[in-house]
Amino acid sequence: MMDSPRSSRKRNNISRRDFIAAAAVSTVLPVANLTQAFAAQAKSTVELSLKSRSSRVRLVPEPYNETDVWCYNDTVPGPEIRVRQGDRVRIRFDNSLAEESTIHWHGVRLPNEMDGVPGLTQKPVSPGSTFVYEFDAIDAGTFWYHPHQRGFEQVGRGLYGSLIVEEPNPVRVDRDLTWVLDDWRLMKSAAISDDFANGHDMSHDGRVGNTVTINGRIPDTFEVRKGERIRLRLVNAANARIFGLDFSEHNPVVIALDGQPVSPHTPRDGRILLGPAMRADLILDMPHDPGFRSTVTDVFYRDREYRFIDIQYLETPLRKQTPNWPMELESNPLPEPDLNDSIRHEVQFTGGMMGGMVLKQMGIEPKNNADGKTESMMSMMHSNKIWFINGVAAEGHVMEPMLTLQRNRHYIIDMTNATAWHHPMHLHGHSFRVLTRNGKPTRYQEWQDTVLMAPRERVEIALVADNPGDWMFHCHVLEHMAAGMMGVIRVT
Repeated sequence: MMDSPRSSRKRNNISRRDFIAAAAVSTVLPVANLTQAFAAQAKSTVELSLKSRSSRVRLVPEPYNETDVWCYNDTVPGPEIRVRQGDRVRIRFDNSLAEESTIHWHGVRLPNEMDGVPGLTQKPVSPGSTFVYEFDAIDAGTFWYHPHQRGFEQVGRGLYGSLIVEEPNPVRVDRDLTWVLDDWRLMKSAAISDDFANGHDMSHDGRVGNTVTINGRIPDTFEVRKGERIRLRLVNAANARIFGLDFSEHNPVVIALDGQPVSPHTPRDGRILLGPAMRADLILDMPHDPGFRSTVTDVFYRDREYRFIDIQYLETPLRKQTPNWPMELESNPLPEPDLNDSIRHEVQFTGGMMGGMVLKQMGIEPKNNADGKTESMMSMMHSNKIWFINGVAAEGHVMEPMLTLQRNRHYIIDMTNATAWHHPMHLHGHSFRVLTRNGKPTRYQEWQDTVLMAPRERVEIALVADNPGDWMFHCHVLEHMAAGMMGVIRVT
């Protein structure tokens, strides 16, 4: 992980005071195409600007060079946007890159025309042009933003940032912090390797880098005080890396996943598992004595464990013991799916390296394209058709819908990962309940917008199709998406 250099960095927050050009309490009419569930009147309008451009930042400390990146407002990550639940958010996006781009507001339930998918929900923003995104912050929680245009490179070069929607009545903590996690494929000069979308990454586990950062820097120590309670918001902005964080002598309590509240709980194995694009809100209590030091380790990849960050207690305690404040978050206004009145659809993911072997092991017919013909791995790699949803490999964002759902109807989507690799499957414009894994009910029936599926795993999700439009449904390993694992779900 460029093992020797270490550094720390303060979070680059963009406050409401810094960014609000005009904020006034107003009555805001519902935007066209929003359902009644989304039609809450906004409390105030928050206006801000984001500019994408090439820049130089210091990802690793001296004696390494600064790194040429693509980023928002000259920072990696881009500015952390914090608004209140119910606010109207208006963002002017200026594209100063030498290529087209967009901004997708990941996990935010918003009007289809604001979703930031080029060709499907909007025209891509050309170099030197501007687009204004506007939506109501319906749900409180931890979200993020990134391009959906050539995301495998634009995200991989640093274009992303966090979007925090604060609850009217947040849980009580001493500090509320965000860690945006990423990995980079850096050369010895600290320059980003330009081998984007190569055949190996596309057909295996994606672009896993060699340098891990928190908020744009290689982490060293996280300073805390005895008796402190911290709300830690984790965002996985990596192209493909899955994080499995072991907090060792600390016991993180999960209070939200993908921005949506969940019954507070400690994971059974004690590890926080985050696939690309996923988020988790944790409560971290600090019970140890001054001077105590503990290592957080990333243990997801077998035989590739590494020191993620050290938790270091300062000499002055905050209090004698950690507080016993409530941890439960208030629910967001999500429509509850009726499982007894749901329409079921089956979705199958196939392809990738060793895909044929997995299909044989699972007893599934190897249909790798729409007409049922089987393509060789070599021919697929040459055509960039490597991954398939229901036998179809996507080519670009505009395609016939793989599923058409009736507005306000209830659905169960039964998904099978018939491949040898993990896939974080993301649905735009909606959140869904994760019902079962391999036929067993999930413990918390959690709401998510991105669900990580292990190889050969079957997962059932449920949702109410209450947001009309054509919505992307894709793997958030960005190389898998670029190589075909993408489809459109239409809500009419």
